[in-house]
Amino acid sequence: MTNEPKISAVLFDYGMVLSGPPDPAARREMENVLGVDEEKFQAAYWKHRDSYDRGTLGGLTYWSSVAHELRRSLDAASLDALIDADNALWTQPNHAMIEWAASLQRAGVKTGILSNIGDAMEAGIRARFPWLEEFSHHTFSHRLGIAKPDHAIYQHAVEGLGVPADEILFVDDKEENIEAARAVGMIAVQYSSHDAFVDEMRRLGLGGLLTPAAR
Repeated sequence: MTNEPKISAVLFDYGMVLSGPPDPAARREMENVLGVDEEKFQAAYWKHRDSYDRGTLGGLTYWSSVAHELRRSLDAASLDALIDADNALWTQPNHAMIEWAASLQRAGVKTGILSNIGDAMEAGIRARFPWLEEFSHHTFSHRLGIAKPDHAIYQHAVEGLGVPADEILFVDDKEENIEAARAVGMIAVQYSSHDAFVDEMRRLGLGGLLTPAAR
């Protein structure tokens, strides 16, 4: 491609894009608090996760539901420990993408975050990562009661960024979220590894955006 598409804003998923793979030590901490093995933990953890991301369940009620699923009772200290470990699970920074986002911001390119995330998780990542405040707009699913790949959450991000959908580059690790972004008019790139991301950006004619110049 010879003509670079016009990109006025870059919209990032949080998990597995700005953050790296989940921390296994944090997962083991949650398993220990609940007294279960990994298989049982994973089944209970994900069963209610969509409700947590959509704000139907808050952090405390989500973990109470997980414990109920596992036939465990939890005191306040255990609930706090689970929330803290869950935040630690998803706060391994992906430095390459964080640094790229910062370079876009320095160059005057709008940046946003579009993430399926629960209330306690949002509070946790904001506390750990002050750089989140440098993004022009945040669309967090629990605040809206909708989640990716629902097209409405993408429209919320478009409105928040204040630029046309076809001038937004969206980066996410999941194919269904990429397809939904394209359906609302965004340019979208699936993130599996940083090298593959760079290769795809160049293939799309967006290589110049990897080292943005001031606007």
